[in-house]
Amino acid sequence: MTTTDLHQLTGAYALHALSDEETVAFERHLAGCEACAQEAAELSATAARLGLAATVSPPGALREQVLRRIGTVRQQPPDGAASVVHRGRARLRGRQLSRWALAACLAAAAALGGTAVWQHQRAEDATREARRAEQATDEIAAVLAAPDARTRAAALGDGSTGTVVVSRSRNQAVFVVARMPHPDRGKVYQLWFDDDGAMRSAGLMDPGRTDQAVLLQGAVDGASGMGVTVEPAGGSEQPTSSPVALLSFPT
Repeated sequence: MTTTDLHQLTGAYALHALSDEETVAFERHLAGCEACAQEAAELSATAARLGLAATVSPPGALREQVLRRIGTVRQQPPDGAASVVHRGRARLRGRQLSRWALAACLAAAAALGGTAVWQHQRAEDATREARRAEQATDEIAAVLAAPDARTRAAALGDGSTGTVVVSRSRNQAVFVVARMPHPDRGKVYQLWFDDDGAMRSAGLMDPGRTDQAVLLQGAVDGASGMGVTVEPAGGSEQPTSSPVALLSFPT
């Protein structure tokens, strides 16, 4: 494969369309070709934008449908509750219901009610999570589509590429990464704002994804760039490792 051929593979590389042999050859070429590294990173960012543009938001009535269906699902009584209720009903046929049977019935009813409450809470949690995900996707798309959006791309090593997109009018930034190696078990990639040498946490990346677009948490104002470090799961207050990526913000 000639150098001319390698120069023409940036688009296919960004779309993961190369064979394993071609990928190895092209990544070797990237290490010494700044122009191709820049172009591949920018094409990867463009592919990420197109992916976000195709995102389908959940229907607005989803929450109401989930909550309505909860009321139609037959509850499974806890172990032993059915027999307790049965004994209570048998004693009701007599002249008097003992205090112990009444207490057992009330306990069974409370258990069934607790199951319904638990299911309701699970549905509420799922709804809130869906809303947060939808809001984050909308904010990322807004930054990428902002008229004043500016990008800065770089090859991060190991074949991965990263692009930071900054919108000064929105005071927000998005980090788009492709082919990022998974962190070690119990570790996570953490994003940082570079405030003139002082690092300010900007959130965590998803350790289970190699390609992702992440909205940096916090204002861009005062930051000259961003960095990525490997931190313990849950993140750190300050970086505890050398950065795996450093990008200055575009002007």
